[in-house]
Amino acid sequence: MYDLVIIGGGPAGASAGVYAARKQLKTILITESFGGQSTESLGIENWIGTVKIPGAEFGKILEKHLRAYAGNFVAIEAGKRVLDITKQEDGFNIKTSGGNFSAKTVLIATGSTRRKLEIPGAKEFENKGLTYCASCDGPLFARQDVIVIGGGNAAFESAAQLLNYAKSVTLLNRSSKFKADETTVKKVLSHPNMKAIKNAVPVEIKGDKFVSTVAYKDVQTGEEKEILASGVFVEIGLIPTTSFAEKLLKLNKIGQVPIDSKTQRTEVAGVWAAGDYTDGLYHQNNIAAGDAVRALEDIYLFLHAGK
Repeated sequence: MYDLVIIGGGPAGASAGVYAARKQLKTILITESFGGQSTESLGIENWIGTVKIPGAEFGKILEKHLRAYAGNFVAIEAGKRVLDITKQEDGFNIKTSGGNFSAKTVLIATGSTRRKLEIPGAKEFENKGLTYCASCDGPLFARQDVIVIGGGNAAFESAAQLLNYAKSVTLLNRSSKFKADETTVKKVLSHPNMKAIKNAVPVEIKGDKFVSTVAYKDVQTGEEKEILASGVFVEIGLIPTTSFAEKLLKLNKIGQVPIDSKTQRTEVAGVWAAGDYTDGLYHQNNIAAGDAVRALEDIYLFLHAGK
C-alpha cells in the first residue's frame, strides 16, 4: 500500500513526484511518457529557469529531475497506462497495463491533448509552421503574418500573445458568433494589427517546406478563399485524458474534473488533480507545476494531520 499514486509524467506529475520524495511519502508514479503535450513543441521559452528548450529535451529534464530525487520513496512505472481507478475501504486500487497498485491517496496529472485540425495539410505541416501552442512557439514568428484558428477564449488569448511578436494576426472563426467572452473579444480586436473573419471554415493548409497559405470556405457564400501566412496557431479545444477516471469522478461537459482551487481536491475524498486535467481557468506548464505543489502540500497534511 503506497501513501500516494501520481498518474502522469508532465510538468504536474514530475513536480509532484519531486515534492513527494522530499516529503518522504511512499509513492508510485505511473506514466506513459514524460513531458506531456509540450514535447511536440520545437522550442519552449516560458519554462521558468530555462531560456529555451526543445520539447523532446523538456521531457528528459523532467524525468532526470524526478529520478535524481526519487531514491527509496518514489517508484517510477514508466511506459504504463492507467486503465481504471476504484475506491476501496482503505484507499484506492489502480489498474494499469502493467499490473495493479494500491494507494491511500491519488493525484491525477494526466493533462490533456490538443484537439487536432483534421484537414489536408494539417498533419504534414505540423511543426513546420502549424502549431498548437502560442505561448511555446509564438516568438518564433516575430514580425510575420500569422493565423489563429478558433473562436473561444483560448483562441483570443493566443491571438493576444501573438500580437506581441507578429506583424499581423488573423483569426478564423467557423461561425457567425465567437465563443469567447465579449470583453476579451472587444479588447483583442481593438488592436490595429488584429482582425477576425467569421463564417470561415479552414479547408486546407498549403506550403512547400513550411506553411505559406491557409485556404478557407466562406459558409455564407460557399466561396473558397486563401490567406498568406507564415504561421498557423490552432486553438479548437482540448481533450482531457480522463477516460480511466470516469467511473470515479464527475466530469464537466468538456471532460475536465472540477477541483477546489485552494487545495486541488476533487469531490472524492483522497483524490486530487493538477494541470490541464482540471477545470482551472488557465493551463500552462508553470501553472501545472504549481498546481501539483499545492496538491502535495495538501496531500501531506491529509496523510499526516488528518485534514
